Amino acid sequence: MRVTWLSIAGGVAVLFLAVLAAAAWYSLVVPGKPHDGPLPPPTADEQAMAERMRADVTAIASVPHNVQHYEAFERAAQHIESVLQGLGYTMDPQVFTVEGRAVRNIEATRQPKTVTADTQTLILGAHYDSFEDAPGANDNGTGTAAVLELARLLKDWQPARTRVRYVLFVNEEPPYYRTPDMGSLRYVQRLVERNEKVRGMLSLETLGAFSDEPGSQTYPPPFGLFYPSTANFVAFIGLPGSRTFLHEVLEPFRKHTAFPSLGGISSDFIPGIGWSDHWSFSQQGYPAVMVTDTALFRYRHYHLPSDTPDKIDYAKLARITKGMERVVREIAP
Repeated sequence: MRVTWLSIAGGVAVLFLAVLAAAAWYSLVVPGKPHDGPLPPPTADEQAMAERMRADVTAIASVPHNVQHYEAFERAAQHIESVLQGLGYTMDPQVFTVEGRAVRNIEATRQPKTVTADTQTLILGAHYDSFEDAPGANDNGTGTAAVLELARLLKDWQPARTRVRYVLFVNEEPPYYRTPDMGSLRYVQRLVERNEKVRGMLSLETLGAFSDEPGSQTYPPPFGLFYPSTANFVAFIGLPGSRTFLHEVLEPFRKHTAFPSLGGISSDFIPGIGWSDHWSFSQQGYPAVMVTDTALFRYRHYHLPSDTPDKIDYAKLARITKGMERVVREIAP
């Protein structure tokens, strides 16, 4: 009898370890080799990008801008629309009312050379509202500026078969987060109504804080056991169901971009994993990935009045955005 119970216990232990190994493989094993070592100096193109993105962050996120700071919110929206219209994009805002005020998701589209019933859509998105009394330069002026810069870099590019939509969302921040008034949830419903086939969604979220100091990076448990303690990388994060898309995005980024990166898939139960607009897309089953500096896990000004444009590392923001341009060109044929 004792031998039987020992055999059962041993079998259960082996099965448990096998499940853990499979979960770790699913979550943590990603393609490509991350950049290691000193960064090459910024190119002339990246220097010019950095200055344009500095101007966009300053215009959008020097003061709090949200429904409670409505005039500044409207100025931010008008700046975004002015940039996209000046680049020649077709615009289609999605307007709805929150607390008696009109707010809008801002959508600009580049159609492919050939549009068919099977045409897929790639969404490059970021939220442009800030949290309460925070100016939101990093969260999420940087992500908004990255979407605008991608629209600039790709303005003369027309994919053969893939539709590209640049979308700036309202109301990602509390008190609207994961409520019917969250802008990206409203936008996902628009996609459903259009019956669009979604290739994937990239959520550019909080992308301007980096440090080479040991101990500058923290994580929700248990990721500190696996990942580095230096906040010098950009993270590619997906919820379950987006693993294939995450791999398709991360591999060309690593291949073409001299910047440290990590990536993985995890459950929404882990703090931070679902804290952006990619969550809304995952609710509909659309593949979606958040590209981020990890926000509060390294940035001490997160959601504070001190989150101002002078805190941003624009050179690194430009390097990441240039890398994302290469990704888009590769995954959107």
